[in-house]
Amino acid sequence: MKYSVIVPVYNRIGEVEELLGSLLTQTHKNFEIIIVEDGSTERSEAVAVKYRQLGLDVKYYYKENEGRSIARNYGMEHAEGDYFVFFDSDCVIPAQYFEKLELALSQNALDCYGGPDAAHASFSDTQKAINYSMTSFLTTGGIRGGKISLEKFVPRTFNMGFSRAVYEKVGGFREMFSEDIDMSTRIRLAGFSIGYIDDPVWHKRRVDFRKFFRQVYVFGMSRVTLKLLYPDSLKLVHLLPAVFVIGSLALIVLGFTVSPWFFALLAAYFLGVFAGALISVRRLKIALMAVPAAAIQLGGYGIGFIKAWTTKIILGRGRDINEEITIRKGKNEKL
Repeated sequence: MKYSVIVPVYNRIGEVEELLGSLLTQTHKNFEIIIVEDGSTERSEAVAVKYRQLGLDVKYYYKENEGRSIARNYGMEHAEGDYFVFFDSDCVIPAQYFEKLELALSQNALDCYGGPDAAHASFSDTQKAINYSMTSFLTTGGIRGGKISLEKFVPRTFNMGFSRAVYEKVGGFREMFSEDIDMSTRIRLAGFSIGYIDDPVWHKRRVDFRKFFRQVYVFGMSRVTLKLLYPDSLKLVHLLPAVFVIGSLALIVLGFTVSPWFFALLAAYFLGVFAGALISVRRLKIALMAVPAAAIQLGGYGIGFIKAWTTKIILGRGRDINEEITIRKGKNEKL
């Protein structure tokens, strides 16, 4: 089976260099790579040419800026493979990724799959702390591929793939936030099989806490959009960050007005995050940084969710859902 690797790019020359460098080392070679430059001012064409000369089957396309979903759809239109695989430009792919993927799909022919992400040893301490926060059961409920999960795993485009048959029936990605969750939902509703393959990629994620807050804030808002599109998609785990925000504020108020012991409840949770991170990463500094990373993740997501729920559900304000889906067209910012 031939794979088509589709990567949207927006001003990320260094990331494309690292991604293609990792794909050059793959032990299974039956894949093409389609780089779609979405209106970048810093083009990565020279990098694509470099790795084509080194033996990779790299195709490079430049188009006007319309958004990452439109870029992925453009890539699928030009793909020759039987199966489409999606990575973010800030991913690095382990050498045996496609060998393991080929074996897994030969044993269980999934129409669509998703896999986990992880932090490489070379990543910064901040990236490793954010990675722990994004993958820990204590912060996400294990929904990004954890061994224990509060919700069924949903493929996401940092490590996701589906067959050409899926594309021909379901169509491409919609230009919206959380477009990969929307796509996974449409694939499931169309009757295709979806599964989890434990074949991780190294995901560099955000390089600082400010960008991380912005990312998870948008995730929280987009969860309400998904709820409007698919009323049954909202699960208990999606409400937990909002509960965390409201509960934390309540404990802080009670700590100041009733008893300092209320602060202890909040401290106990973050102590658990610290202990879990220390056991997982075995680095004191990263474990300490995981505490603010967890607070940012839960707080940012919760605030975004509460704001969108209040505006769209309670007050009934904001854009029509169809306008919401296309609002990012022409604004392909890297969150």
